[in-house]
Amino acid sequence: MSCRRGLAIVILVLSAAAASGACVVNVDSQGHVAREEKRFEVSENPDVHLVTFDGSIDVHTWDRSEVLVEVERRGHTREAVESIQVTADRTGNRVQIEVRRPAGGEAFLGIGMRVSRSARIVATVPRKANVLARTGDGAITIDRVEGRIELRTGDGNVKAADLQGDITVDTGDGSVTLQDVAGTLDVTTGDGGVSASGRLGAVRVRTGDGSVTLRAEPGSAMTDDWVVSTGDGGVVVYLPGEFSADLDAHTGDGRVTSDHDVTMSAGKIDRGTLRGRLGAGGREIKIRTNDGSIHLRVS
Repeated sequence: MSCRRGLAIVILVLSAAAASGACVVNVDSQGHVAREEKRFEVSENPDVHLVTFDGSIDVHTWDRSEVLVEVERRGHTREAVESIQVTADRTGNRVQIEVRRPAGGEAFLGIGMRVSRSARIVATVPRKANVLARTGDGAITIDRVEGRIELRTGDGNVKAADLQGDITVDTGDGSVTLQDVAGTLDVTTGDGGVSASGRLGAVRVRTGDGSVTLRAEPGSAMTDDWVVSTGDGGVVVYLPGEFSADLDAHTGDGRVTSDHDVTMSAGKIDRGTLRGRLGAGGREIKIRTNDGSIHLRVS
């Protein structure tokens, strides 16, 4: 292909993009990357806040009284990278890293071509720490943390393993996978499946569209009622054989089955509803789906 012909094709593509009005070409180049490290000495159980406007967040642990944070800024041009603002602050035993969206809104290279900018955060914290991780658009991963844990993303998957404490997860669009967790769970996703396993106390799981798999390992003990709901998808709940709770399960379109013995409650019972007592009864497990089957299994 001649240079003149190639230039003509580029002009035609740009002209079509401009004429459409709603079409925007995103440029996401790996050519300009800036990395910087921040280190903070902390005492026991620090509060660590990690916030970025766009980019993934990864949290790991080590056996040091120190917080190490690496911020990786990316952009199509050097100017785009330099426009990303990073603030780092420690107040008492609280460390806060915040990456702000560049002032002045989006930058453009030309007709219909927008500069893409993001900032990834990788943090290493003491195993016992309270962690807040929030990104406007990006995945979050975290492992081996004990404390109060809050994970929020506007659009992205969340994966966590070996967590202990009060765990809150909120994603506008993405799946949630939690393995070997212990404590309380409060999980919300606008669109995506949820899978969680561990020694559970209180559970609240909500998804607008997606399946839910909840596995309560032996040692789980209900400290509050459990609520599991999905707008569209099946639900599978695994419970230890000797588990006591009051059960209220209903699906709008599907069936409810149980491998556990359930002492049925009085009232209307059909293939889409199962209400009764597991073991000696106790706190309530409420399960709802608008479209999908519900299965109780033995863990």
